[in-house]
Amino acid sequence: MKTKKILIFTFFLFCFTFMAEAQRGVRIGYIDMEYILESVPEYKEASIQLEGKVQRWKQDIEKKQKEIDQMKLNLANERVLLTKELIDEREEEIKIKEDEMLQYQQDRFGPNGDLMIQRRQLVQPIQDQVFNIVQEIAENKKYDFIFDKSADVVMLFAAKRNDISDLVLRSIERAGRRVQAANKKEEREIERREALTAEEDGAITEREKAIQEKQEEREKLVEAKKTEREEMMAQRQKERDSIRAAKKAEFEERRQRLIEEREQRRDSIMNSRQNRNNTPEGRNEEEEGGDGQ
Repeated sequence: MKTKKILIFTFFLFCFTFMAEAQRGVRIGYIDMEYILESVPEYKEASIQLEGKVQRWKQDIEKKQKEIDQMKLNLANERVLLTKELIDEREEEIKIKEDEMLQYQQDRFGPNGDLMIQRRQLVQPIQDQVFNIVQEIAENKKYDFIFDKSADVVMLFAAKRNDISDLVLRSIERAGRRVQAANKKEEREIERREALTAEEDGAITEREKAIQEKQEEREKLVEAKKTEREEMMAQRQKERDSIRAAKKAEFEERRQRLIEEREQRRDSIMNSRQNRNNTPEGRNEEEEGGDGQ
C-alpha cells in the first residue's frame, strides 16, 4: 500500500512538473531494462547457469518430498504392529525431515534465499552500468526525465522515438569493446565511434549491419555452391560405384559360366570314356592291353 502511494505521488509530481516545464519543452525518454538485460550476452549466459542451479534445487526438494512420503506410507502400513513409543519416534523422524525440507526450500527460494541473492548479484552490475550510462545520456542529450518501462511505474503510452534502450545497449557494447581491445588501433576506432552522435553512430551501425548481411549472403552462396559441388561429386562417385559393381557382376557371371562349361566338358569326356569301356570292343581293347603287359 505504501509503495502504491509513493508511485501515485511520483506520478502526480511528474504531471505537475511536466505542466510547469511545458513552455520550455520537456524532453522525456525511457528504457526497457528487461530488453537491455536480455540483450547482454553475459547476463544471458549467467541466467542459463542460474536456471540450471534452480532445476537441481527443485530436484533435491522433490527427492526429499518423496522420501518423506515413503516414510509416512511405511508408518501407515506398520502402525498396527508398532508400540506407541516406536510410533512417536517415527513421527518425530518424519517431522525432522519435513522441517529440513522446508528449511532447504526457504534457503533456496525464500525472500532472502540463494535464488534472490544470486539474481540480485547477476542484475546489479548491469543495473549500475545502465544507471551511469543513463545519467550521462541525460546530461549530454538534455533529457529532463528518463523512466524504466519495465518498472512499477505505469506507462500508458510511450512513443518509440523516446526509447533510448538501444542507445544504452550501444554504450554497454562499447564499454565491453574497450575492455577487449587488443591494440591501440582498435582503441582509437572505439574512441572515434564514441565521439559520434547517436544518429551518426546509428547510421554507421546500419551500414555495418548491411555489410554484415551481404557477407552472410556471400557465405551462404559459397556454402550452397560447396554443398552442390559435394552432391555432384557424391552422385558421380555413386555412378562410378554402380558401373564398377555392374562390371564386377558381369565378370563374375562370365567366370562362373566358363567354370560351368569346363566342368561340363570334363563330365562329357568322363562319360564318353566310361561308355566306351562298357562296350565289347572297349573291354577287348582293355583285355588286349592287359595281355600285352
